[in-house]
Amino acid sequence: MDFLKYEGDTFTIVGRCERTGMLGICLVTSEIATGSRGPHVKAGVGAVATQAYTNPYLGKLGLNLLELGFPAHKVVEEIRSTDEYIEYRQIGVVDKDGNTAVYTGKENKEWAGAFAKKNYIAMGNYLVNEGVAKAMANAFEASASEDLEERLMRAIEAGGNAGGQHGGEHHAAAIIVYDRDILPRVDLRVDYHKKSIDKLRQLLDFYKPLIPYYIARPLDPTIGGYGDWLLKHGAKQGPALK
Repeated sequence: MDFLKYEGDTFTIVGRCERTGMLGICLVTSEIATGSRGPHVKAGVGAVATQAYTNPYLGKLGLNLLELGFPAHKVVEEIRSTDEYIEYRQIGVVDKDGNTAVYTGKENKEWAGAFAKKNYIAMGNYLVNEGVAKAMANAFEASASEDLEERLMRAIEAGGNAGGQHGGEHHAAAIIVYDRDILPRVDLRVDYHKKSIDKLRQLLDFYKPLIPYYIARPLDPTIGGYGDWLLKHGAKQGPALK
């Protein structure tokens, strides 16, 4: 498989919706199954992205610290002080109040860095240039009226269109968003696809009309199948999956 010639290169948007308090992460990488390692989100607590030569345990640690009341910058400080390999990592944290903090280790391949403001971090490593992260930041800021999952998706698409990572092989992608529930509002992954950004967009567009359905069904299984539910509520099914 051709993904074996790439390693450790990822671009990510970590965001919070000012209007709703939703928290989420969307990321793309050359490696497979990134959704199982990189994004860590908990409703009402915060979001932590771990990447480069990532250690997923640091994401769990970050959420634990956020839940204890640590602000974003203190979480990053604590992670830096406890990880002997921190220079190989890239860590981004957005807390429940929208405060942000990010650290890019010195062993990350260029271009590596981030744009961080209130409510979001656009970050990446081994990117073609800083314009990738800047495009992500601009897309996130420009879509403030949209639901968080759409804003995150647009940011990642902008990063890909700006050149993405070296080699242009974006093999895996994931998006996860939490509202107020302990269950995710959106949790979609593309574990391997040669055009993972496009595939993630297809999945999201298909899933978005069904978000209210999958929120309601656990508490009321009598609502039936999603096809009947869409008809009953006058909702349109998303575009067919390819």
